[in-house]
Amino acid sequence: MSAVFDIDDPADPRVDDFRDLSNADRRPDLPGGKGLVIAEGVVVVQRMLTSRFAPSALLGTAKRHEQLAADLAGVAAPYYRATAEVMAAIVGFHLNRGVLAVAHRPPALSAAEVLADARTVAVLEGVNDHENIGSMFRNAAGLGVDAVLFGERCADPLYRRAVRVSMGHALRVPFAELPSWPGGLDLLRERGFQIAALTPDPAAPTLATALTGDRVALLLGAEGPGLSEAAFAAADTKARIPMSAGTDSLNVATAAAMAFYERVRLT
Repeated sequence: MSAVFDIDDPADPRVDDFRDLSNADRRPDLPGGKGLVIAEGVVVVQRMLTSRFAPSALLGTAKRHEQLAADLAGVAAPYYRATAEVMAAIVGFHLNRGVLAVAHRPPALSAAEVLADARTVAVLEGVNDHENIGSMFRNAAGLGVDAVLFGERCADPLYRRAVRVSMGHALRVPFAELPSWPGGLDLLRERGFQIAALTPDPAAPTLATALTGDRVALLLGAEGPGLSEAAFAAADTKARIPMSAGTDSLNVATAAAMAFYERVRLT
């Protein structure tokens, strides 16, 4: 069980890794800073505890400590117990979820590692909104996607908001950066993946007819610009989601969920 230490002074240096989370200049979860991974809320903390992101410390109320008692059995990281008011003074805002855990980033996985046993992967280009990234990981976990790969200009999946929106699944669904873009897609093709680029183009085949491979990589671009011409050129096929007249696109996380579901339905 984690050792419990009561924190009465918001300036206590033992909780510095949780400090000023709303201050962009001092954010500990930014890669350019401490590069820490922060889990927020009971469910997300529980998922961190069963992931490769081993927490170095937790900060929370007495109530949340009681709720997490069974999960913390055998965990060496200290639990810093504080009132909601002291927590708010430390983190810079009132934390409704009542508990945080912080972990150092482990070594990044390689694309080859996450592809080793995968059959369905999502590949992202230019998806730079943290909430969309978080939603994508939540959808991936719920719909059997084995890994997420990042091309150019994507947001950090370990940013606190992305982890929170993912409900902790950004800590559990394997992810990696491709070594080059779009040339890194050759790595998937060498491993037998059919690369399907999602597009609103009405001339493209629907997902139901386009997805024919045993191993499939679903290529998704940012809202607005979508995928680059280079990404389309590197794909094996285009695929679209049938849309009602007068509409031409969906939120990228919603489109991803529909593509993930279609993949599940077809296998």
